[in-house]
Amino acid sequence: MKFLEKNLILSFETSCDETSVAVIENGEKILSNIVATQIKSHQRFGGVVPEVASRHHIEQITGCINDALKQANVTYDELTAVAVTYGPGLVGALLIGVTAAKAVAWAHQLPLIPVNHLAGHIYAARLVKPILFPAMALVVSGGHTELVYMPEENRFEIIGETRDDAAGEAYDKIGRVLGINYPAGKQVDEMAHQGHDTFNFPRAMDQDDNFDFSFSGLKSAFINTVHHADQIHEQLNKQDLAASFQQAVVDVLADKTVRALHDYPVKQLILGGGVAANQGLRSRLEHEIQAFPQTTLMLVPLSLCGDNAAMIGAAGEMLYRHRVFADASLNADPGLEFDWLGESVSN
Repeated sequence: MKFLEKNLILSFETSCDETSVAVIENGEKILSNIVATQIKSHQRFGGVVPEVASRHHIEQITGCINDALKQANVTYDELTAVAVTYGPGLVGALLIGVTAAKAVAWAHQLPLIPVNHLAGHIYAARLVKPILFPAMALVVSGGHTELVYMPEENRFEIIGETRDDAAGEAYDKIGRVLGINYPAGKQVDEMAHQGHDTFNFPRAMDQDDNFDFSFSGLKSAFINTVHHADQIHEQLNKQDLAASFQQAVVDVLADKTVRALHDYPVKQLILGGGVAANQGLRSRLEHEIQAFPQTTLMLVPLSLCGDNAAMIGAAGEMLYRHRVFADASLNADPGLEFDWLGESVSN
């Protein structure tokens, strides 16, 4: 097993509808990050179809591996290890990446590193600058909304999570009502900046004595408002609807995060995940963090907010140094949580 000054990790991400392979140097430098998106294939269905996603991964994975190695200008012999997302996510999609990673690791006698997809979203920040601990991460995506406290590297504690719809999922559902194609988040964000919060949608659980989230009630209130207007032939301003929805989401996310920062003093707050690209949320946290001079806000770059293998390589290199490895029995775990981290999957 190679422990070198220059660790080159070949990483795989296929948890949903992006096929991605990357080569990452020392967990901090992107040598390549190939992403084959499937958005157009899923738009006609209004969301990701698991079977369609799996088939696309099968078609794209070999080409992505070749492109990643070529762009990074490295060979298999120069690699230190192979890292792969094995959960959470769509089981069929995950299996494609896991199978490909196991094949490469076995063929070239490389260590296999199992990576939690959510840890990848957090450690994407490493690709900007080093993470200082203790730290906290707000991970907001299509399938996940979590507040994660990290007292030190490779230790994660979920202190708050969604009880129902994730924030990104709610964006897509109300986007369909507004006539916006999947994925709706970016366009709803743009519309929100053109409107005003005039509908005063509910801020569920905002005052509850915990750090959990709930967006199902907000989604239902939005849909009911639009449907009622349709029934009485009332024309509603779509920009104001988007602004009102987004303000409710941002208020809850920001309020819970600020309260968590009071209870868990940290050196850095990381914002990651697909919804981390939302300009309204980014601006709000940039304002709120000013009340915490001891805490630096780390915004994952827009190019790395979505699912990508570079973030898996960043997390994988950290796990490599902690000797967290898997063997050929590694399987997809669509419901994976954080509790496995810090322990080797296989010694």
